[in-house]
Amino acid sequence: MEKIFDVIIIGGGQSGLATAYFMRRTKLDYLVLDDQNQAGGAWLHGWESLRLFSPAEHSSLPGWLMPKSEQEYPGRTHVINYLKQYEDRYNVPVERPVKVENVTKEDGIFSLNTNKGNYKCKVLISATGSWQKPFIPDYPDFKLFKGTSMHSARYRNAEALEGKKVLIVGGGNSGAQILADVSKVANTTWVTLQEPKFLPDEVDGRYLFEFATKQYKAKLEGRDIQPVGSLGDVVMVDTVKEARERNVLKSRRPFKSFYENGVIWTDGSKEEFDAVIWCTGFKPALDHLKGLGLSTDEKPKTQSTRSIDIEGLWFVGYGSWTGYASATLIGVGRTARQTAQEVAEYFTA
Repeated sequence: MEKIFDVIIIGGGQSGLATAYFMRRTKLDYLVLDDQNQAGGAWLHGWESLRLFSPAEHSSLPGWLMPKSEQEYPGRTHVINYLKQYEDRYNVPVERPVKVENVTKEDGIFSLNTNKGNYKCKVLISATGSWQKPFIPDYPDFKLFKGTSMHSARYRNAEALEGKKVLIVGGGNSGAQILADVSKVANTTWVTLQEPKFLPDEVDGRYLFEFATKQYKAKLEGRDIQPVGSLGDVVMVDTVKEARERNVLKSRRPFKSFYENGVIWTDGSKEEFDAVIWCTGFKPALDHLKGLGLSTDEKPKTQSTRSIDIEGLWFVGYGSWTGYASATLIGVGRTARQTAQEVAEYFTA
């Protein structure tokens, strides 16, 4: 007889691990399926110079503080090592590489079709994040452009861009950090929808998360307090500070369209570029849930992290619609804890 797990978590990155940590406290039979070859989730695919914008101790998953790194703001390798050690520390039951291709549900049981066969469970927690669904805005005549185009999800380092003219599209921390990296070896132009907001040097991710907690409590009490900045503002990590010293943190407003060799600005002038790097964000990676009848082009309807339309389905770590800062290392713990508690209650109801 085919085994039916109580709970299967799809995704072994930071959100899946945080959820698994709290599932350990239940008596439920659970399993994590991850499509990567090793621990690390999306961090395995980040660019080489990528840095957190909070110190290690403020970038930790529940239960175990991230060890300090040589730099104040840890790099991707440090984070990957932490996630691997975290997985080992808590003996997370994970199978990889297992890619879930489609999910259906019949008679109260979820059936997961994967590249390694079928899995079944009573409750499904989707924690696949967004890295696999990079978003590129629909610019006119983009198909005409003959240069190189890549999303930040595919960017590794600036080696192949040396001496070229590079257009970087998108603000926020990814845009600023990649601009800082590429501008060392290439002629860069930075395009953002609005003038970028740079946080004061002394303000980083730890402040933003702590403030969000205070703001949430204030709203419950009927008060309103204003932050110094938001998670979308640029944190001045060392690489970005160095770029500021080189006077490259300047941006232009969006162009009108592409042509074969570059872009056309709103005043009609043309400018040639060899490459475009899109730092324009991601959408939830939910294609595996199409078989449940959910639209993967829209955010599923949820009550906190619990699906409203599909009984027994939860979502963890996709951003604000699954909990404030839930796509961050330190932020996902709050919703992971709540999800595990709701799942445990689901089985006792």
